[in-house]
Amino acid sequence: MAPLPAWSIALVGIAIGAACGFTARRARLCSFGAIEDVWLGGDTRRLRIFGLALGVAVLGTQVMVWYGALNPGLSNYVPSAVPWFAILLGSTLFGLGMALVGTCGFGSLIRLGTGDLRSLIVMMVFGAAAYATLRGILAPLRIEGLESIAVRVPGAVQGDLPSVLAWFDFSDLRLVIALAAATLLVLAVALDKRLRRSPRLLLAGGTLGLGVVAGWWATGVAIDEFAIHSRPQSLTFVSPVGRALYAVLTTPEGLLDFGIGTVIGVVLGSFLSALFDRELRWEAFDDHHEMRRHLVGAVMMGGGGILAGGCTIGQGITAGSMMALSWPLAIFGMMVGARLGIAYLMEGSIRQIFRR
Repeated sequence: MAPLPAWSIALVGIAIGAACGFTARRARLCSFGAIEDVWLGGDTRRLRIFGLALGVAVLGTQVMVWYGALNPGLSNYVPSAVPWFAILLGSTLFGLGMALVGTCGFGSLIRLGTGDLRSLIVMMVFGAAAYATLRGILAPLRIEGLESIAVRVPGAVQGDLPSVLAWFDFSDLRLVIALAAATLLVLAVALDKRLRRSPRLLLAGGTLGLGVVAGWWATGVAIDEFAIHSRPQSLTFVSPVGRALYAVLTTPEGLLDFGIGTVIGVVLGSFLSALFDRELRWEAFDDHHEMRRHLVGAVMMGGGGILAGGCTIGQGITAGSMMALSWPLAIFGMMVGARLGIAYLMEGSIRQIFRR
């Protein structure tokens, strides 16, 4: 098979993003909604669907790694030193901001596709905060300060679980771990009668997982390495939004990027889904209180997402598919941050949850 030319990578990103945006909007699949269901109602169904996506992504990704087609060390998710403090701080900020906005970056793009003008403002502020933390005025603080607090991986190997186990003289357990994890996550869905009767949720979870696998394949396996020099990447919705905003304002040719393509694709897929279901409608802020809450949340998600190394999709599924050591830290922080945000929204004060 001939390698994909550089210009086609953005089109592949649009196609993958559109598939994920279309199915996720129809299924009402939202990462914050899934966390909220667990914290407030003890309902784990939507969270299990994200587990299904993770199971599919882990198995597909690790099969490519096991065959030598994909090199995890070339991605951003498995460095030999884990900046644990930045990840915990950033993921907690992201979770708190997610609660204030009512959804994550992926969910905001889906809302934008349905005509929600609040999400347009959120994405602009979110992208600006993300880019400022990635390469702008806050980058020195991130790089020289927060990310310098890191733990070296034993043996200076790449920061994923199979590599660490191999350094401790265990046999190559990469495929065994991936298969076991995927089986457990899929069984958690298959054993739930209500989920078996929810084809839209199942389709959305499967599409999201396959989308991560397809992203790794397109940028790490099928790409023409002589035409473009970039790291393998897959679905994440923090830095691509920031880079998209920067490209629109300065260098439009920068839009020819897989990550930016997925951002465009999610909005497009959501729009087509809303059009198909006749649910396309314009929405705006109700008052200045709601607008202020969304703007603060957008800043927290943008800056926090860069510190955490990704959003609920980027860290929750894409980094998870690499079995990165950063994954449990980021998930823990996002869950804690979301819970604090829910407490604030319900009681007007985060202190109440600590008093309990």
